[in-house]
Amino acid sequence: MGHRPESALRDFLTSEAGGAVLLMAAAVAAMVAANLPGSANHVYHDIIHAPIGPLLTSALGPMTVHLWINDGLMAIFFLLVGLEIKREMVDGGLSTWERRRLPFIAAGAGMAAPAIVYVAVTWGRTGLASGWAVPAATDIAFAIGVLALLGKRAPASLKLFLTAVAIVDDMGAVAIIALFYSHGIDVVALGGALIVLLVLFGLNRAGVRMLLPYLIGFALLWYLMLLSGVHATVAGVLAAMMIPVRVTPGAPDAADSPLHRLEHAIHPWCAYLIVPLFGFANAGLALGGEATRALFAPLPMGIALGLFLGKQVGVFGSIWLAEKLGVAERPGAASWPQIYGMALLCGIGFTMSLFIGALAFPRDPLLVEEAKLGVLAGSLLSAMLGYAVLRWMGGQRAPR
Repeated sequence: MGHRPESALRDFLTSEAGGAVLLMAAAVAAMVAANLPGSANHVYHDIIHAPIGPLLTSALGPMTVHLWINDGLMAIFFLLVGLEIKREMVDGGLSTWERRRLPFIAAGAGMAAPAIVYVAVTWGRTGLASGWAVPAATDIAFAIGVLALLGKRAPASLKLFLTAVAIVDDMGAVAIIALFYSHGIDVVALGGALIVLLVLFGLNRAGVRMLLPYLIGFALLWYLMLLSGVHATVAGVLAAMMIPVRVTPGAPDAADSPLHRLEHAIHPWCAYLIVPLFGFANAGLALGGEATRALFAPLPMGIALGLFLGKQVGVFGSIWLAEKLGVAERPGAASWPQIYGMALLCGIGFTMSLFIGALAFPRDPLLVEEAKLGVLAGSLLSAMLGYAVLRWMGGQRAPR
């Protein structure tokens, strides 16, 4: 018998700490590069904004290293996100309404509360309204990475629940990007994308299990989405929904399941190359006296408080309320302090928040820099306090 590959989800839970550490190192490297003395700090910006390759669409202008990473490579990351979403919805922890209920409640409240906090802080400030979604997303790689570093102090049920919440959170983030951060829609290109999507759906229904036709379709879908004005990374999630999966309850990751094979193939590239590259290209922020003062400006303060306060209130409060009302029960073997620590980790918005921040203020580099400051501050505070709570209270058990 052939060797059954290990579950990508189990691998994700046990090894993501390495990817999170690499992402952190990439972010630190970007910060160092952006703060080199004299004219040396311009080298970083010159490299990431250097034109490279052909002009794909006049709306974006010349393709740069930054655009290839954010609009190109990140589409592969969103493909992985889509595969995780489909797997969990069809053959995993979100496969029944009973299992979906609490993660959907927690993720929904965990997106709404940060947006409310952001709007409250920035109310009446001209030009900041479009940033409401920046603190709404959770960085699944970082959050799970912190849990992985905690080892047995975080029960497996807590890791699985955080993964489910983050996956639902990703679904919301993709919807937000498609609905609120797409501009100048080209109906012809969008129609072409729909045709490609229908062809991929037809291949799925016809029982085609070879991955190559789907990957070709994904590339075409990405290009048409790029032309359409809908953010190109959405193509990754849409293409993922068309990849066939063989349902194997109780025995995930069948060797002949196209979805599982593709997920295993691209996961290392996303965790150890694409996401760190994204971090390096987007986390570079010039620090100093002005940056410190800017932290208390409405935009970065709204984002930081949205991530740190909004996330924990939304996630923890909704779980507590759901259990008190008898709507759903909290994850088994997890105590309330552990649930609170997990809710804090949901405030790590690094990758997705930086991504949405760049979309929210596309024509104002200063506001993008302020958004980065808020994301870094809120994510760092959430990670540190969440880790501390789980480490100090990780030995507690839920009452029977």
